[in-house]
Amino acid sequence: MGKLIVCLTGMPGAGKSTIAEGLQSKGFDKITMGDAVRVEAAKRKIEPTGANLGKLMLELRKINGPGAVAELIKEHIVNSKSDVVVIDGLRSMAEVEVLKGLGIVKILAIHASGDTRFGFLSKRGRSDAPTDRQDFSKRDFLEIGVGMSESIALADETISNNNLTIPQLIDSAYNMIKGWIK
Repeated sequence: MGKLIVCLTGMPGAGKSTIAEGLQSKGFDKITMGDAVRVEAAKRKIEPTGANLGKLMLELRKINGPGAVAELIKEHIVNSKSDVVVIDGLRSMAEVEVLKGLGIVKILAIHASGDTRFGFLSKRGRSDAPTDRQDFSKRDFLEIGVGMSESIALADETISNNNLTIPQLIDSAYNMIKGWIK
């Protein structure tokens, strides 16, 4: 079997990064799509606020097509020494198409309610965290607008993260991936 590329998708704050970090500690390589956009922002000397990163993502997609952010991480996947690469933050099926040439792609959707996600995002304190519910809703609609709902709908598997502990969430994802490896 070639490289297994596990794409985590889900609305902001659903638990993708928590899973990706947990799986990294189990020996899988982790690539964060948002980090690729943050690196691009730094190159352009753009402050990494939520609004700025959202605008940059849309600009990259407008210029380089809907798979643009996936193009930014291809080299990292190719150079990865791991047989399983976890992609944190897949947004669209166009990105899946870009990745398909590099290995076997599986999509794992993480679902959580709006209240759960808003709580997680407010606590994590990243530069792009929503300031209020209105800001949070705007970000949700941006994500849906770039195809997030399609990748969630077409996922190979889904995990519901409303009442799970962090270890339960990570184990859930790990067990699913072990099933895909077989």
